[in-house]
Amino acid sequence: MIRSLRRRFILIAVVSLIITLTLLCAFTQITSYHTMSRRFDEGIRVLYENGGELPEIKEEDMPAIDGAFQMTVETPYELRYFTVRFDNARDSVEIDTDHIAAFSKEQAAQMAKSIYDKGKKSGYLDYYRYGVFAEENGVTVIVMDGFQAIQLFHKGLTMSLLISVAFMLAVLLLVMILSKRAIRPFIENMERQRQFVTDASHELKTPLTIIAANNNLIETILPDNKWVKSTEKQISRMNLLIRNLIELAHTEESAGSTEWAEFSLSDVAASQGEAFAPPVEAHGCRLETQVQPGIQYRGAQDNLFRLFSLLLDNAVKYCTPGGTIKLALCRKGRLVVFTLSNPCRNLKPADIPKLFDRFYRADASRARATGGYGIGLSTAKAIVEQHHGKISAKYENGQITFTVSLPAIASKKVTEK
Repeated sequence: MIRSLRRRFILIAVVSLIITLTLLCAFTQITSYHTMSRRFDEGIRVLYENGGELPEIKEEDMPAIDGAFQMTVETPYELRYFTVRFDNARDSVEIDTDHIAAFSKEQAAQMAKSIYDKGKKSGYLDYYRYGVFAEENGVTVIVMDGFQAIQLFHKGLTMSLLISVAFMLAVLLLVMILSKRAIRPFIENMERQRQFVTDASHELKTPLTIIAANNNLIETILPDNKWVKSTEKQISRMNLLIRNLIELAHTEESAGSTEWAEFSLSDVAASQGEAFAPPVEAHGCRLETQVQPGIQYRGAQDNLFRLFSLLLDNAVKYCTPGGTIKLALCRKGRLVVFTLSNPCRNLKPADIPKLFDRFYRADASRARATGGYGIGLSTAKAIVEQHHGKISAKYENGQITFTVSLPAIASKKVTEK
């Protein structure tokens, strides 16, 4: 359980970091992209408004650094662009390539024609940004070289990704190192709870033993006394509760120290089915078993015996009289799946998620009648988690089904304490 808790803590921390960094990088890069495109569009607009030429800038005019497109005296030597004007017949009538060396007039006209055919007002073609301006007598296309700006954008994107990956790896390493310290208070609290349950259970056994002895003595004096009989029943109930509490605490405490061995899980399921056949018949129900033979498993054999016993005992207690209890065990891929189903009345869908909670009883009156304390399923869950599996319950059409999924190839893993 502690190992699972630690893995969950690491997973939540890393996933939260990945989501945060991904959103941050996406926001930063999208903002950078739109800022770059806006600067190109502003520059193209200035060129169009000035007839394809940049306006004169005085040396003493200092531009604002944070502006979208700001011109300096060096701007005419930095911008590379060409303009092509088309008439309404889509023929190029004016081509200006004086401000770019990469295009001849024919190449510029061909590229502008392909841009004109796109029908867009602005966009990118390779690493060139273009703007299309509709006029009364035709269309003007201005294309600006954006190689350096786009190259810087891609370098910034690459650096952001590399830094984010490095940062995530560093945080993952730190979280793995510090995760033990982070969950230590929870572990200590859980250990104190376990110790309290064990100590309290043992402390209660002594006075109960004395009370039972005294009650037996009184019974010899007052045979068939209803108060003596009532006291005897309550002592039996308390002994059962203490035994269940000790069993649950023992299961959780021994999760990492129990010896694991390889055995036939099919034989365990079949033998437990046979052992519970008489109680099932005495309860007025039927038991159907479907066990796939030859399923070998490595785990704590005694605890898995208890797992089958606990679930079958629960089915017998709560099965509707005259109903059929179905037990099935099979191997599905990398999992060994054990299912146990039986008809059950007076169970609400809201009760299902709480069935594995300690001391929870969906039908308290019936639980008292059958001697249940809501500990059996908690112990079953602890055994399943000890074997790194999952247990779940489903209630449909008056039928409750418990499903246990265990790794088909299990190896011993020491649970951290």
